[in-house]
Amino acid sequence: MNSDQNFDSRQLQVKLQELSAEIHSLASSHQDNALVLLALLRALEHSHREIRENWFQESLPNNRQALHALLKDIEETGGWPYIERMTLRSMLAKLPDHSA
Repeated sequence: MNSDQNFDSRQLQVKLQELSAEIHSLASSHQDNALVLLALLRALEHSHREIRENWFQESLPNNRQALHALLKDIEETGGWPYIERMTLRSMLAKLPDHSA
């Protein structure tokens, strides 16, 4: 059973790497188009929310041992996923200074 889990984990990692490469390629090919990049960020945020609400929450452990294992994995492998939003101040900092 453990070797099946390792194989599934390797397959998942390959698929995730392919998906990540595709997202990076799409972003790179539109690097000068803020509207396309904003649409991409919105799609990623929507996917994140949908996965969290529809599947992740349903898959949460229902006993202490499994919950402990999940929390330990979260702690050891990079923490909780978070999609950071750019602040308006950061956007305004990119504008040229026309006060002079």
